[in-house]
Amino acid sequence: MTAPTPPPAPAPRKLYRSRSDRMIGGVCGGLATYLGVDPTVVRLIAVATILLPGASIIAYLLAWIIVPEEPWIAAR
Repeated sequence: MTAPTPPPAPAPRKLYRSRSDRMIGGVCGGLATYLGVDPTVVRLIAVATILLPGASIIAYLLAWIIVPEEPWIAAR
């Protein structure tokens, strides 16, 4: 008997800014897709952290600049 072959490894997930589920820059929509949660939850957490003192606005702006936009083929 031969040993069964293992299933192929899943492709690594990548973080993209969403093209279809965006309010401002698509960062929260892309993060929600990456984590597999509802985008509203991520947006509420983002707003709550922005209201607190700290560098959350800077972190959002940096993510907007650094995280690449979702490819057109994946957006459909």
